[in-house]
Amino acid sequence: MSNETILIVEDDFFIAMDVEATLIAAGYSLAGIAASAEEAIHLAVSSRPALVIMDIRLAGKRDGVDAALELFRDHGIRCIFATAHADHEIIQRADPACPLAWLQKPYSMTSLVGAVQKALIEISSKSVDE
Repeated sequence: MSNETILIVEDDFFIAMDVEATLIAAGYSLAGIAASAEEAIHLAVSSRPALVIMDIRLAGKRDGVDAALELFRDHGIRCIFATAHADHEIIQRADPACPLAWLQKPYSMTSLVGAVQKALIEISSKSVDE
């Protein structure tokens, strides 16, 4: 069980619901679900999640890489990318956001929870070191 809050950024309703149910069952609190980069940034700034699960292709003009870069640069919020679109160009573009993991869709909910656990450990160990 955990008190860390997680924001889900996913424009596919059914995937978002699966991720939400899995994270709640694993004991995590949710900051919400966003379907666009703009909504993700707004929710993240207002709720200050410990971690963001970020899809790349989103509704709207901006993608998940844009949102992740802004969240990390301006607010220090890190993410796990969960996407079917993890080609070399996207990975290079996303690198400055210091992603904690990449989950290739379709991924299992077990791998999601494992990635979240590892990411939160890394985040908490970095904050202890600082």
